[in-house]
Amino acid sequence: MGYQHILYAVDHHIATITLNRPARLNAWTATMEREVRQAMEQAADDDGVRAIVLTGAGRGFCAGADMDELKDLDPNDIKSDAWSRPFDMNRRADYQTRYGFYPALPKPVIGMLNGATAGIGLVHALYCDIRFAADTAVFTTSFSRRGLIAEHGLSWMLPLIVGHANALDLLLSARKVQACEALSMGLVNQVFPADKLLEQTSAYVRDLVDNVSPRSMRVIKRQQYDAPFQTLAENTLAANAEMSQSVLSADFREGVAHFLEKRPARFTGH
Repeated sequence: MGYQHILYAVDHHIATITLNRPARLNAWTATMEREVRQAMEQAADDDGVRAIVLTGAGRGFCAGADMDELKDLDPNDIKSDAWSRPFDMNRRADYQTRYGFYPALPKPVIGMLNGATAGIGLVHALYCDIRFAADTAVFTTSFSRRGLIAEHGLSWMLPLIVGHANALDLLLSARKVQACEALSMGLVNQVFPADKLLEQTSAYVRDLVDNVSPRSMRVIKRQQYDAPFQTLAENTLAANAEMSQSVLSADFREGVAHFLEKRPARFTGH
């Protein structure tokens, strides 16, 4: 499948999706929106892919919406069913919104944030499961400084990640946050020197695909994103049911065997 505004590559069971408008700091477009979603679904459906990395080309991750498109935005388009209609009723409806579908993907999505991450770019970064940032990366919600509001579930997702007080600070002020502060508030998981970001992210993701059960990752991710909608009792009962299934799986048998035999794991995801 050919893409115009992104790059898509698979290597070592890792699908890398690269926002590819470096001259515009990968400003978000309608074309990019369609292509990122297609690429995410392509990776999710590919049995040869076990993890997904989302990053940007050049100096930025995504500096927000392309202003040439934003200035012509039709308010009626925002309210249309096309923005919010679930595309797979077998998945939790909460994670079927226009941009909030990452949690419904059955594979981990790692955001490799190589530079400016603003507005809709920050939205996509937050929907990634794990975020690694370059020490030169800068973050901002942007919206209040454009006369906009917390879009696309941001007022739900951001407090879940950084807490209520930090979320209000970032949303109300739309101030710029350096990578070190982003790390301290939990906005990103780790910060690396810019020239080591690719190396360190690749090492982490390769460890996932080489040494972790794809089945375990799939179930654990679903458990994590179901939890905000469950009571403790509901969560525990669901976990008990999943545990009974996991001990019947081929990956469980392999997990025990490779440990006892002191050899690398050969997980299949089944």
